[in-house]
Amino acid sequence: METVTGTANLDHAPLEAGAELRAAPRFTLLIRAAKLVSAQGEFVCVIRDVSETGVSVRLFHALPGCKHFALHMPTGTVYEITNVWERGNEAGFSFDQTVNVPQLIGESGEYPKRGLRLGVCFPVTVVTLTDRSEAVVENLSQQGARIACDGLLAIDQTMRIAMPGADGSVRDVRAKVRWRRGSDYGVVFEDTFALGEFARLAARLQAPALLEE
Repeated sequence: METVTGTANLDHAPLEAGAELRAAPRFTLLIRAAKLVSAQGEFVCVIRDVSETGVSVRLFHALPGCKHFALHMPTGTVYEITNVWERGNEAGFSFDQTVNVPQLIGESGEYPKRGLRLGVCFPVTVVTLTDRSEAVVENLSQQGARIACDGLLAIDQTMRIAMPGADGSVRDVRAKVRWRRGSDYGVVFEDTFALGEFARLAARLQAPALLEE
């Protein structure tokens, strides 16, 4: 479990917006990946500081222009939050309700901890040794994806998936089939995404203007 101390960067919030946040006991949570869900899509963030009333995060691009978000933890726990400040790629939020800080830090929840999975949908091309098929990614993580593909794929079959890159280019990702249900397949990547690349790809797929601000 990450280190917990008595200092928090929530003090970076403007005085009028951050007074209530600073009134609560403060903790520092070091490098915990999560996702911010808004009307514009699902975006990767890294939680840095947390208290009973607020949280600050690091982003890999500009923040979507809405005020209300849902913070999804890897365990499946969800916290409703409201943006109160933004500076560069850092932002502070207030919790809409008081949270159990030790539970958030320990990430105890209903579901086991797992990697971030984003509900993004986009077309890709699947290339095997004998065939080439069009497919659609239905959700995406750093380590793999669920795809819908009309081509017939075998369990443990290797392939290349031509998909958008974080920089707007096309990237070939080596992958292997892990499961199949009808025309849906679970694939694991041999070329995994670094967190920053994964975050920027998510922004490019859903709201590319965030990468330009």
